Amino acid sequence: MSTTDAVAETSGQVALPPGKLWIEGAWRDSTGSERRDVVDPATGRVVTTVPEGTVEDVDLAVAAARRAFESGPWATMSPRERGAVLTRAAQLIQENAEELARLESLDTGKPLAFARMIDAGTTAEHFSYFGGLAGAIEGATRGIRGPGLAYTRREPLGVVGAITPFNFPMILSTSKIAPALAAGNTVVHKPAEDTPLTALRIAELLAEAGLPAGVLNVVTGHGAVAGDRLVRHPDVDRIAFTGSTKVGAAIAAAAAANVTPVTMELGGKSANIVFEDANLDEAIQAAVSGFVFNTGQFCMGGTRLLVQRSVYDQVLAGVIGGATHVPVGDPLAEGTVVGPMAGQRHLENVERYVALADGGPNGKVVAGGQRIDLNGGFFIAPTVVTDVAPDSRLVQEEIFGPVLTVQVFDTEEEAIALANGTPYGLAAGLHTTDLGRAHRVAAQLEAGMIWVNTYGVLDVSLPFGGYKASGYGRENGPEALDEYLQTKSVYVAF
Repeated sequence: MSTTDAVAETSGQVALPPGKLWIEGAWRDSTGSERRDVVDPATGRVVTTVPEGTVEDVDLAVAAARRAFESGPWATMSPRERGAVLTRAAQLIQENAEELARLESLDTGKPLAFARMIDAGTTAEHFSYFGGLAGAIEGATRGIRGPGLAYTRREPLGVVGAITPFNFPMILSTSKIAPALAAGNTVVHKPAEDTPLTALRIAELLAEAGLPAGVLNVVTGHGAVAGDRLVRHPDVDRIAFTGSTKVGAAIAAAAAANVTPVTMELGGKSANIVFEDANLDEAIQAAVSGFVFNTGQFCMGGTRLLVQRSVYDQVLAGVIGGATHVPVGDPLAEGTVVGPMAGQRHLENVERYVALADGGPNGKVVAGGQRIDLNGGFFIAPTVVTDVAPDSRLVQEEIFGPVLTVQVFDTEEEAIALANGTPYGLAAGLHTTDLGRAHRVAAQLEAGMIWVNTYGVLDVSLPFGGYKASGYGRENGPEALDEYLQTKSVYVAF
């Protein structure tokens, strides 16, 4: 079967972006000759190739972004004019939502229904929301002791380097690109090497919306080459990164050489607490969806379930039943909830963790755990592990797959201690009908996002980001604009 046939069969004839870089408003060949396969995780087949961007490619993209910032019209446009371009981009994304959803599903293996409803929809929302906020960027006058006038200006930083992961390519790219552009910056985007397709198509749509040449540039390729050069480039004014804590720490260290500020949304190992007074049916449903969503490739996934002893058996039975019956299969099929892992190495990494659950301190597998043989894709059954020690690797380390550990607690204080007992602090959930307990526990959980009686619900107006090893800085909400603006004070003497 040819590559073209494979694309037609798996993607419903979706058109693929040209296998080139997007620099200064046009498709460009790489300065190097190496290329990377883009693989459909549902079948293991190569659907296209993209350039392995070089150091020279990144330099060209940064230079284009710098020219666009210093001499192009973008930074000097009024905020409302910039907002109008972003609003038009949102409209174009909505008009092309089906194409983008199919590209995202083809690239990542996520169910097409989710890619339509969540990924494409949220991507459009990012541009409409920040397009609306752009006009609200303004300084303030300040009262001073002596005669004169003092005021502040909110100004763009310059060139922003955005480095984004494979699990939500559209959402986690545009959560950086949209506020950065709304603030008047220019951007060089290095998407995840395995999932570059929607990044390239969105760049083309933004140009159609009226974004000037050079304001957004996309360089595909390996993080150790293209990403490293972007982080270390002396002409980049901020790095925005989403990915693992290990890589984030390395990026922060590299960026420090040029005193380049960074924002980081890193790993997570989020607790989901079920108290005995919770609505158990709703809590069980939230627990299952919280760890299987996006095949567990969700940094905020509720992968640690903490259950009060008096309802432990009931909740565990419900979770096992729910996890066992979650529809796993072809991401293009209606009704599929869990698709494949995004790639072979991600699948093998999850399998290594599951193999640790041999009945000792790392617990035992009570549901799932096995690879699923389906069309050559990278599938694994949703997995539930019980009897895990608090210091188990399965509890302490981010697995990034559909693996749930279940622990028991007796008191509210013990639940909080267990929930806070990892290096991470990205998100947490709790289920209770006691309003006082809900507020009390939420205040004590060390996480940037807390859900009460639900799990995993996000909104573009609500900021999210991490505590502890889960990073710093915030995305979404008006707080995101602060990451891409700097404040200048002006004092005029009379």
